[in-house]
Amino acid sequence: MSPIHIRASQGDFAPVVLLPGDPNRAEYVSHQLQHARQVNAHRGLLGYTGSYRGVPVSVQATGMGCPSAAIIIEELMTLGAQIFLRIGTCGGLGKQMRTTDLVIATASCPLDATALHYVGNEPYAPAASWRVTRSAVEAAEAMGLKPHVGLIASTDIFYQPDPKSIQQWAQRGVIA
Repeated sequence: MSPIHIRASQGDFAPVVLLPGDPNRAEYVSHQLQHARQVNAHRGLLGYTGSYRGVPVSVQATGMGCPSAAIIIEELMTLGAQIFLRIGTCGGLGKQMRTTDLVIATASCPLDATALHYVGNEPYAPAASWRVTRSAVEAAEAMGLKPHVGLIASTDIFYQPDPKSIQQWAQRGVIA
């Protein structure tokens, strides 16, 4: 049976999936893949599979926010995906951060309710795989980029009404 939000079948997605929120970004990234084919368009959440330097890779839009991303990731796992890399935009919190800077997250402070549902309402800060994080940093540096690497936060609120909240998280070492 096909997942209800991703209309795809076993084998349509590669084990490695890039996850932009924006469907337009998913389409753009698909043009960087060799032999890319569209495997999902349901609900406007575009998904593509191809290869990059001979490695099978998929890209799947998640829409906005953690709840939507959680649905997509759950369904991708049922289709065989194993490694998920969130790609897209975020708000940098440090004074040293500039627009277009690259951020590589080591862990996330979940300021949204989505993570709580997965861990029985207990505090939990999901951490990235060290192997994947290290590979991302090495790849960025090989391209001459200087990524900001560290702790990020996720939130359900895009337009934060309390600017002090953002300052507090920055003081705690959250970089984006």
